[in-house]
Amino acid sequence: MNYKIRGFEPVQKDKQEISMLTTQLPFHGTKNSGGYDFYSKEEVMLAPGAKHRFSTDVKVYMGANEVLKVYTRSSIGMKKGLKMTNGVGIIDSDYYGNSDNDGNILIELENTSDKPQSIEVGERIAQGIFMIRLEADKGTYSIPKWEDYVRTGGVGHTGKK
Repeated sequence: MNYKIRGFEPVQKDKQEISMLTTQLPFHGTKNSGGYDFYSKEEVMLAPGAKHRFSTDVKVYMGANEVLKVYTRSSIGMKKGLKMTNGVGIIDSDYYGNSDNDGNILIELENTSDKPQSIEVGERIAQGIFMIRLEADKGTYSIPKWEDYVRTGGVGHTGKK
């Protein structure tokens, strides 16, 4: 039996933004690496203060009680002054296969240095770490009916009716 628990897949060809290049799926750089490295599919020169949104053409599957947190790689932040514009990317389990972009993980980097910085095709730009999503005590607040809140698209569609 080939049962999938968590992992990465290329997004569907018709949803890929850079389909002419082979998609590099994330993997650990070493046996004990904490994160799964994400790779650039484009060559980009970022001027000081400039931002660029990278499409990884990768989607992630995981359990309903899990989340993938995506961070800037330490070396790209310290050596090049690049950071993710949203700080930490949170990939929900129901982002996989969404109707907008099939779960394509997007990474937007900003150049905070005073020098132009280049990113090469195949360069590691971010890392993802799987985490368990814990539920808070229900308490006395109003509990939503989750069936009323179903993901209908990609980025920015969590919690919409």
